[in-house]
Amino acid sequence: MQTLTPCHGLTDLFYSDEPENIEIAKEFCGGCPLKARCLQGAMERNEPCGVWGGKWIRDGRSYTPKKRGRPVRAEQAA
Repeated sequence: MQTLTPCHGLTDLFYSDEPENIEIAKEFCGGCPLKARCLQGAMERNEPCGVWGGKWIRDGRSYTPKKRGRPVRAEQAA
């Protein structure tokens, strides 16, 4: 018997380049019991792109996109 994962049937979402879709796809991975195996398998297969095991794979590597917008300015010590 095959276990359906939270990502089952959502391929368009998991292969999107849109930051909003990437974050949504990663949320689907949150409680998945196959999350670690999914990421490991993607890395072993050198998957070129997509969300695998809660991580965004780009150019065959796990990638963390930079946050958009201006960083919060730290208060200067007096």
